[in-house]
Amino acid sequence: MASGIFALLDDIATLMDDVAVMSKVAAKKTAGILGDDLAVNAEKASGFVSDRELPVLWAITKGSLLNKIIILPFAFLLSAFVPVAVTIILLIGGVYLAFEGAEKIYEYLVPHKHENKVELIENLSEEEILKREKEKIKSAIVTDFILSVEIVIIALGTVVDSPITTQIFVVSIIALLATVGVYGIVALIVRMDEFGYKLISLNEEDDSFSDKVGRILVNALPKIIKGMGVIGTIALILVSGGIFAHNVEFFHHFLESWPSLLKEILLGLVIGFAAFGIFELFHKLFSKKAH
Repeated sequence: MASGIFALLDDIATLMDDVAVMSKVAAKKTAGILGDDLAVNAEKASGFVSDRELPVLWAITKGSLLNKIIILPFAFLLSAFVPVAVTIILLIGGVYLAFEGAEKIYEYLVPHKHENKVELIENLSEEEILKREKEKIKSAIVTDFILSVEIVIIALGTVVDSPITTQIFVVSIIALLATVGVYGIVALIVRMDEFGYKLISLNEEDDSFSDKVGRILVNALPKIIKGMGVIGTIALILVSGGIFAHNVEFFHHFLESWPSLLKEILLGLVIGFAAFGIFELFHKLFSKKAH
């Protein structure tokens, strides 16, 4: 009896060691998309009335957790019964990531107006503000769903050859960290300016230490969000290029003499702009037909 218990404890310890090791690998693989997730959600969670920022962020966080609860069982079923589907979805996700990165680069190089962008205006009525708030929350949760699928599939791709128990533990840990970590950091970022204003109003002096720190925090917020957007775009290109370099035999041996970083950036850019070009072509064709 005692030997059976010790054997069970040994099995559990071995499983936990495997989970810890694979979780580190999965975390590294998903770091790029988590950076983009953070950048996207920081932008989505900003622009609200000050006292509504945290309630809105909590609503988005709950939506994100629900997204993971929906996605995870389907991902594990695919891994258990149709493991090749994980690779296929991973490659489709890679095309989407590359496309999104290329689109962001295009929008930066060729700026244009966004027709459906929702902004909160301070002189709106409370009812109108709440309505637009709900629209932004819904938009953020939909975006989170897409990013969550990508995070789960990329994490699952790193452990697809492991036992299903290890897969469940590792991918669930990454999914939970993605939600708690990302939205925890987003909460700190979107409240930076509010904390800065509180520091400025601590005393009546015009140029005190708290005033200087407060102004730095207030002025830093838009720059941080913009900088995170740039980092997120680079991450998208790198992650997508890495997906194709490691999962497609032709790309794996493509430009073998090149450093892997440069090769993955090149692959991400080429695939991204090819996907973006095809999308724009079909979009223009269908627009012409509609007219």
